[in-house]
Amino acid sequence: MDSCNSQTELTNINELSKTENNVDGKTLCETNSLKGWRHSATWVYAIMLVTSAIALLTSLILSSETLALARTPHKALGCDINTLVSCSKVAQTWQAEFIRFGELSFPNAFFGIAAESVFVTLAVVGIAKVKLPKWLAIFSWIGGLCALLYAYWLFSQSMFVIQVLCPWCLVLMFCTTIQFMSLSHATVSAQGIGLKNKILNAYYRINYDLIVDSLWIFVIVLLILSKYGHAIFS
Repeated sequence: MDSCNSQTELTNINELSKTENNVDGKTLCETNSLKGWRHSATWVYAIMLVTSAIALLTSLILSSETLALARTPHKALGCDINTLVSCSKVAQTWQAEFIRFGELSFPNAFFGIAAESVFVTLAVVGIAKVKLPKWLAIFSWIGGLCALLYAYWLFSQSMFVIQVLCPWCLVLMFCTTIQFMSLSHATVSAQGIGLKNKILNAYYRINYDLIVDSLWIFVIVLLILSKYGHAIFS
């Protein structure tokens, strides 16, 4: 009888030890307070991976077309639809190359390639359920925010200053938006940053983020269609 009790206690100790190792180890903890498939690391990082990959591909296409435009300045690009929806017109403005190092200027798409490569890598690491150091998770989110602000500054310049839409730039803007949404979600649900904050916890647990994200996208689409709908569908 004593032998059975000892064996049972030893089994319980081993199971407790395994649990502690899983929580304190390098894999993401699956026992957080946000339950459900849409809060899982696999789901949120998969969304981030898809949008980041599309943004990376778009940046590559934009870079290629920028180089083609540099070789033949008056060449019409494949995304030149009309006078109000044209990549080449936007590419010839100072906003398209406003980052300079001395006398050298670099197209925005080049920075997009570098940034989106990082986000693709972070998404793959997240899908593998690797827990990032807290400082890296925070800086990753800040990087995503900077990318979002950069994309929206370019969007505002295109919409209200240049007054010409670039189709590939719109793809980048929407991808960056959804990328930031998923990165923010992952930072809380998967990496556990801010998970103990009651307001932030409830925001994702009660799915308020779905409402906010949907309204966010809807407002952008409405803004574009209200100003350039006639040019897009003409």
